[in-house]
Amino acid sequence: MTSTTVKNEPSRTKSGGARISSLRNIGIMAHIDAGKTTVTERILFLTEKIHRTGEVHDGEATMDFLEEEQKRGITIQSAATTCEWDGVSINIIDTPGHVDFTAEVERSLRVLDGAVAVFDAVSGVEAQSETVWRQADRYGVPRMCFINKMDRVGADFYQAMTSITERLGARPVALQMPVGSEKDFRGVIDLIDMRMYEFLLDDSAKAYNEVDIPAELLEEAQARRHDLCEVAAEFDDELLDLFVEEEPIGGALLREAIRKATLAIEITPVLCGSALKHKGVRMLLDAVIRYLPSPGDVPPVEGMHPDTDEPAFRKPEDSEPMCLMAFKTIAETTGDLTFVRVYSGVLEKGTKVTNPRTGRDERIGRLVRIHANKREAVEKVHAGEIAAVVGLKKTVTGDTLCDPSAPIVLSKIQFPDSVIAMSIEPVKAQDRDKLGEVIGRMMREDPTFRANTNEETGETLIAGMGELHLEIVVNRIQNEFRCSVRTGRPKVAYKMRLTKGLETEARYVRQSGGRGQFAVAYVRFEVAEDEGADFEFIDKIKGGAIPREYIPAVGAGIREAVKGGIHGGYPFMGVCATLFDGKSHDVDSSELAFHNAGVLAFRQAAENNTTLLEPIMKLEVRVPEEFLGSVVGDLNSRRGEVSDVDATGDLRIIRAKVPVAEMFAYSSALRGATQGRGSFSMELDEYRSVPVSIATKVLAD
Repeated sequence: MTSTTVKNEPSRTKSGGARISSLRNIGIMAHIDAGKTTVTERILFLTEKIHRTGEVHDGEATMDFLEEEQKRGITIQSAATTCEWDGVSINIIDTPGHVDFTAEVERSLRVLDGAVAVFDAVSGVEAQSETVWRQADRYGVPRMCFINKMDRVGADFYQAMTSITERLGARPVALQMPVGSEKDFRGVIDLIDMRMYEFLLDDSAKAYNEVDIPAELLEEAQARRHDLCEVAAEFDDELLDLFVEEEPIGGALLREAIRKATLAIEITPVLCGSALKHKGVRMLLDAVIRYLPSPGDVPPVEGMHPDTDEPAFRKPEDSEPMCLMAFKTIAETTGDLTFVRVYSGVLEKGTKVTNPRTGRDERIGRLVRIHANKREAVEKVHAGEIAAVVGLKKTVTGDTLCDPSAPIVLSKIQFPDSVIAMSIEPVKAQDRDKLGEVIGRMMREDPTFRANTNEETGETLIAGMGELHLEIVVNRIQNEFRCSVRTGRPKVAYKMRLTKGLETEARYVRQSGGRGQFAVAYVRFEVAEDEGADFEFIDKIKGGAIPREYIPAVGAGIREAVKGGIHGGYPFMGVCATLFDGKSHDVDSSELAFHNAGVLAFRQAAENNTTLLEPIMKLEVRVPEEFLGSVVGDLNSRRGEVSDVDATGDLRIIRAKVPVAEMFAYSSALRGATQGRGSFSMELDEYRSVPVSIATKVLAD
């Protein structure tokens, strides 16, 4: 990584309101291979942030700078950059499209104001498209769509629009009409200003002609503009009056109505092009500025006071108390690089900030803006902006940092559970400490990568979101950190739940001369309706049956047993524990005794009262029609449940639910069954009870 001298961009020297309105924080999101990174690369070229474009397939894309990304031609971790277009500063985060790295999308969308969803014009909505769309829905992120690869064989703009409606439940509204498709894709018609932009053949980003709409396309273009005006009229009374009276509707009024509806997430504007050939990206940039929100267009961020739990709000203004969220960490030997979104106030070098999670203060050292793997030093970061801090010691992903005099805690980022695990050990015994340090660094970077050590066997287990996830982790450990390791076969990350709720009396009484240990806890265990709910501990002690200082120890003991598991170390899901009575001794009771009573209470509740759960994956397989029967048959043999089969051209799209235990090495099996012409993607859908015969074998092993 390199640093340059301090630089003030023009847009950052404006007054508060003008600066906020000329700022966009957007993410580029899509299914793998839809063209996200290529779109980002063309945006950087157009905005003169780079002076030549690198291609993903050549391993030279600016935003894919990790060795594994360049080698595989996919995005693994989200990368940030800043560029400027038409006087507006745009912070862009390019996110991964593979489901194994969906946490990168999750934490990016948590801090972004808008997003561009990229779709393949041939495939339309794909599996990961649905996942990232749901994530954007969860965080209330306004978005627009870019139908990419319009020059591919089989490209169909309107079919892609239909798939957005049917599979995402969205309301896509075309702002353009494509002229031609596949090899004949030669331009687009702007339905707002009713002009045609004709792309030239030299593939230059600046090469296009603005011409009148050809007579043979005029009638269709007018009809599609009428449809656009009909939708926009729902969001503007003046436009509605003009539409009803069939009066001419000006472009400025139409754009304002579209912007209003987009910010309210009532519609999703759709544009098209071919990013690889530089077609349509300029219009996409214009639309980002016109229709996606600035930080001032979104509601004030909501959190709560860490001491009183009362709601607290922060407006995106420099005059507000400082509040920021750490949403990504890159662990480095010289100190962590922590990406932050400043929601309010001004973050300056040397500022003291408080982390409400730890209760500790940290001092801001170096501040930098990020462009892929390059850094640019800055003195301050204003409200609404995204930057990075070098050297924070105790801050992790999802932490809030704030002004010590005005504490606030923002809602945490929720990450999915890992679904597979494998053992790992160093080839050389002297590398054991180094491996532990490397794994610790990678856990700080990736909240979905987890590791623990079996205290009985000394075996280290690493867990992640899929085979590719763990494969890349292991490759990084060996290549990037120069630590040779051996790994075991991947294992399923099973979980457990209580079969039924019950009450237990846990008596932890030990006497061996001198002071003893005495604790009695009566605990009611229930199975939460939402099996995936976090462990919940409820204190219902009355009359001082257990001294107040010992009650948290009971909860900590139960939590330890719930997370550590009873059989095979598998953690439990959906446990709610209510402590309603107990006994103590004036001399022999202690925190340790009540902690152990909590552990004992859960072990008693779980005795002969457990159900083994396995992760069930939502699978989407794309195969040529001739291989449909054999692929479906194979899925049935893997305990799969096929829900539906769709057709797109000569491809068949199979959607199914399959246990992850049956999907190891599926990519090789699918290649063999389809002569290399099949592809698939999958994501965690739910946890489901394991059939008794299989559960017995798993627990015996």
